[in-house]
Amino acid sequence: MSKTIIVSNRLPIKITEDENGYALQPSEGGLATGLASIHAQGDNSWIGWPGISIDDPQQQAYFTSTLQEKRLIPLFLDEDEIKGFYEGFSNEVLWPIFHYFPNFANYNLQNWETYVRVNQKFLELILQVAEPDDTIWVHDYQLLLLPGMLRKALPDASIGFFQHIPFPSQELFRLIPWRKELLEGILGADLLGFHTFDDVRHFISSATRLIGTNNNANRLEVEGRAVFVEPFPMGIDSKRFADLSQAEAVTNRVAELRSNFGGQKIILSIDRLDYSKGIIQRLEAFELFLRENPAFHKEVTLYMIVVPSRDMVPHYRELKDHIDRLVGHINAQYGAYDWYPVAYFYHGYPMSEIAALYNVADVCLVTPMRDGMNLVSKEYIACRKDATGVLILSEMAGAAKELIDAIIVNPNNIHDTRDALLAALNMPMAEMKKRMKSMQAIVFKFTVQHWATLFMNRLQEIKNEQSTTKARLVGASIEEQIITQYKNASSRLLLLDYDGTLVGFQDDIDKASPDEELYQLLDQLEADILNHLVIISGRKHSTLEKWFPGRNYSLVAEHGVWTKEPGSEWRLKSGLSNSWKDEVGSLMEAFADRTPGAFVEEKSFSLAWHYRKVQRDLGPLRAHELIDSLRDYSATYGLQLLDGDKVVEIRSAEVNKGRATLDILHENHYDFIFSIGDDRTDEDTFQVLPPEACTVKVGTEVSAARFYLKQQSDVRALLRKLADASTATQ
Repeated sequence: MSKTIIVSNRLPIKITEDENGYALQPSEGGLATGLASIHAQGDNSWIGWPGISIDDPQQQAYFTSTLQEKRLIPLFLDEDEIKGFYEGFSNEVLWPIFHYFPNFANYNLQNWETYVRVNQKFLELILQVAEPDDTIWVHDYQLLLLPGMLRKALPDASIGFFQHIPFPSQELFRLIPWRKELLEGILGADLLGFHTFDDVRHFISSATRLIGTNNNANRLEVEGRAVFVEPFPMGIDSKRFADLSQAEAVTNRVAELRSNFGGQKIILSIDRLDYSKGIIQRLEAFELFLRENPAFHKEVTLYMIVVPSRDMVPHYRELKDHIDRLVGHINAQYGAYDWYPVAYFYHGYPMSEIAALYNVADVCLVTPMRDGMNLVSKEYIACRKDATGVLILSEMAGAAKELIDAIIVNPNNIHDTRDALLAALNMPMAEMKKRMKSMQAIVFKFTVQHWATLFMNRLQEIKNEQSTTKARLVGASIEEQIITQYKNASSRLLLLDYDGTLVGFQDDIDKASPDEELYQLLDQLEADILNHLVIISGRKHSTLEKWFPGRNYSLVAEHGVWTKEPGSEWRLKSGLSNSWKDEVGSLMEAFADRTPGAFVEEKSFSLAWHYRKVQRDLGPLRAHELIDSLRDYSATYGLQLLDGDKVVEIRSAEVNKGRATLDILHENHYDFIFSIGDDRTDEDTFQVLPPEACTVKVGTEVSAARFYLKQQSDVRALLRKLADASTATQ
């Protein structure tokens, strides 16, 4: 029976050590809660680091056995691995780059090598327990290489990946020296999940620009395999927080806190110590608020909790010192003997205390400089059963895309945050409740359990789709079926596209001439008297004439404008007009003039605007603009617009490969038809052929063709087998 293997840097249970020895205790965080329902099912297991370095093999064996009873599989790391993998590369390269602090990045080669080695250790542990039909769900930035490693080891595995922190723009991501390896690692998954659509867009931009991955919207093509990139906003266990708020210990603590602060308004701030959280800017905004609004002195307190984190690292130690100085300055400048504007606490608290603070706070101030989601904002909303309270939320947090009824601020603009504080503290009760109820509807619907279920269901849909399309891939069984039909046929039609099919795609259109191997292959196919070989191309007839002089196969040029049978002259399709060319050509030349690398190719009765040499994203942008500009001409002159492979072509609507194919079928009868092509123009051919024809699309399975090949290099191998079958039967 198949199972799901969850893989994350940390297990949901950690090993701790004190004077009494080792002990197990639950890990904090929403991930453990969110995946608990997935982990609880069947024989599902969870692999991760237990949070401590243990060198004693006997202790490792003991905890491995103990944790495996809970279907948890620990991966033990030594101190050097923790330092290089987690503290080093993960948090000195990936964390600052992904949070838009590139000046904090430390590109240490040794740390990178340790990162690779630890990802490899995760792979080896997974392979000990994984079966071929298992689903493997990998989590977060510490394991970016793991999906690619898994794909090589388990080619048919169902692999998901979710990133819990932001993904940066490609201009930032490209700063990482090992960007190619990281992207290829992530793309080993079938489904990539991020918190927001912005993260999805940034990842696709990096994959397409930095390693040349082809994409269609959120679908990437990776070595003939479809990889989907989608947003899955993570939620919280809303019911747990709502129930906790009603617990007696929490309600008692709420009453105590309210008594301590009298009638003051409480602004709550909770963060881990990190430069991405915007703590300094938040304090500066609060100081500005106090300076400009003296009426609120002694009426409001900023209750600020900073949870210790890596405060021995220089950047974090400097941040801690800066916070200490700024809090001291504000309290000294504006405080009184009976009031401190900032109540500052530098340590962690149990969840019951946090829930009490959520219920006391009139305003929750969440203003990170960059955050993947930020669950504090959602926890605050879930705890407010009376629907009071105001959330001020940074637009740089993923949660801002969902919680649009919060007061949204730019954390870099302290004047913006000051205005938000004033608006929050003066907000009418009716508006406050309206906003809060709207956000609660979202938080209680899109829970962390909902998030996990959505991701797993989507991964299953993708694997089902891949299974269906795999059945159409020309593998051994389909290849044998095609060859058998070919051998048994008494008359055969072979319709072969040229560019991207018989030859590879070239940036220079004049460099795609046939090579000697192709000539030999086509001549061998043509030599079989049962075969009618047709090269059907968008190329100019003069080009095909130059490339195939005196050859005994039929040629169709410019999608059917010109045709030539062996031993005959070129024949022009009648009834075509060029009256539109001057006007349309001027427009296309104008687009070429403002698009470096683009050029216009004139054919007998069509014009083609090529952008194969244009900067990757600029080309499609200009092409879509050109298509929009050409639509009126298309309607006026009865022309057809074609958005091809790095080319926009406009031609008579009476001309296409489908019509040319129908002319061939009208003149002859065949009991075996084979058609192969790689772009949009070939779809016209596939659509007019009878359903029993062997139609093959090259490069993608999305087509009207019955079958597909992964890449152009596979075409000649298939044609060679057909040619050899001819030789064997002659």
